[in-house]
Amino acid sequence: MTTAITVAPARLGEFTVIDVRTPGEYAGGHVPGAHNIPLDRLDQAAGALRTAAARGPLLVVCASGARSEKGCDRLAALGVEAVSLDGGTGAWAAAGHPVEHSAGSRTPWPMDRQVRLTAGSLVLAGFVAGLARPPAHRLSGLIGAGLLFSAVTDTCGMAALLGRLPFNRRVAGAVSFQETLARLAA
Repeated sequence: MTTAITVAPARLGEFTVIDVRTPGEYAGGHVPGAHNIPLDRLDQAAGALRTAAARGPLLVVCASGARSEKGCDRLAALGVEAVSLDGGTGAWAAAGHPVEHSAGSRTPWPMDRQVRLTAGSLVLAGFVAGLARPPAHRLSGLIGAGLLFSAVTDTCGMAALLGRLPFNRRVAGAVSFQETLARLAA
């Protein structure tokens, strides 16, 4: 089971902070000093994270705390101890704590907004197409079933797919994944 903690800015230096959101989300605002290792790349970063954890505790963050808890569980399976920031960067910022933005980078919409746009567009397309060809209404039903499954399982396949799109993977001016690994292993 993942431990979620609240950290005051004065104690932040005690941790190596790992942000598991997409590079685009990270660039839009992150806990000061956080390193960006997207959730789907934790396995690739295991060696560097093990080295960082040997120096001191890891604090894993995301937007709300859901992905960071999954990240902590994944790291535990890899033999790396970590704790999750309770409420993620959203709670951090809401408490009035500082948030860093990647300099000169253009950031995409937050992932939850991208999911709402994509799901809503597909539901509308299914409805409109269904007016001409009734079987097309199935698209709306499939998206609804996917959203229901997402809510019940606390996973989101659509977010996983959207996170792989180029505008979510690479942010101009951002530190590369390989450079982040080198910094963690140093």
